[in-house]
Amino acid sequence: MLDMLSRAREGHSKRVSSFDRTGGNADAIRIEKGARVDLAKIGGAGVIRHIWFTIWCPDPHYLRKLVLRMYWDGVKYPSVEAPVGDFFGVGHAVVNSYQCAVLNMSANPGQDQRAAMNCYFPMPFRKQARIEIQNECDTEVGFFYYYVDYDELNSLSDDELYFHAWWRRENPCSPPPPSNHPNINLTDKHNYLILEAEGRGHYVGCNMSIHNLYGGWWGEGDDMFMVDGCKWPPDLHGTGSEDYFSHAWGMQVQNAFIYNGVSCNKPGDWAGINQRITAYRYHINEPVIFQKSIRTSIEHGHANDRCDDYSSTAYWYQTLPHRRFPSLLKVSDRLPRPDVKLVPADLPIPPARAASGSPLDPRLLPQPRRGPGRVADRFARATARRRQLSNPKQR
Repeated sequence: MLDMLSRAREGHSKRVSSFDRTGGNADAIRIEKGARVDLAKIGGAGVIRHIWFTIWCPDPHYLRKLVLRMYWDGVKYPSVEAPVGDFFGVGHAVVNSYQCAVLNMSANPGQDQRAAMNCYFPMPFRKQARIEIQNECDTEVGFFYYYVDYDELNSLSDDELYFHAWWRRENPCSPPPPSNHPNINLTDKHNYLILEAEGRGHYVGCNMSIHNLYGGWWGEGDDMFMVDGCKWPPDLHGTGSEDYFSHAWGMQVQNAFIYNGVSCNKPGDWAGINQRITAYRYHINEPVIFQKSIRTSIEHGHANDRCDDYSSTAYWYQTLPHRRFPSLLKVSDRLPRPDVKLVPADLPIPPARAASGSPLDPRLLPQPRRGPGRVADRFARATARRRQLSNPKQR
């Protein structure tokens, strides 16, 4: 990276920002409740090099209610769609200071609502770039400051791909179907889905936010990558969630490294119940290459035996047009869930058996009302919901 600093470069440096056009000091824009606003609309060829935001909004969940979208070369549907906070690497509708190679936040000590947010992913475009914010808060955004720094170019090389980012959530993750061998998993069908894309490109990583509902250690799940079609075993098969995030023996929550780490951690209650953590892994040096398609997933607990609350933002580059994203979850389904309680127990899906890493004893928890077809009905409802969230819909 540093050896490129001395090289002569083509083009001109440009910026779109929220500066006060009158010469005064009112350098932020206001965004009305319900409004969709273009932050930048750039014509011609270029590469966005840096995006900086800082926001003041009285809505305590604005980081999940403000939606960031990006469009390339006149395509009508977005290549980037994510809540603002999650896009910049921290979930749970909070901010937290951390740094890595491509994203960071900088917040004052004790502050979890306001921060500087930076993105350094390069974002090439040949004809046009458009960056949009949608305000789905309960109030207006009083102050939205931003920079979009880019190189203005005459043209791009033919091998430049387009930046994409997609946020999704399963709250809680769905249980697998009943099985005679519940500790064996030889498929990715019931894993938590991080990305499913079609075209030519390479996956460059994700951040994942977990609300720990079962307590203990949430991360016995393996990552799996199906490249250019499904098969078994997958093209890449991992050995545990912390291993995918390049940690070991659990997550070292104090570490935010250049390509991997923890961007946010809120300790939970008894035995880790209600822990909220965001972990990240960016494949900057070893992107996962695909020529036709990719499906990236991770088990939620060993053999998907835990039903915690998972959300994630995946980042990748690929050709256009891309596969349309499923419809973004409505606001109420994006918000952090309240803490679960054990007395009386109110887990959304109580464990039917001892779950990996969890201290909970299913025998001591109230179970769903039994009866003919109750387990099958619950699985059918969960499967229908998963399909609803995974199928692209026309916008």
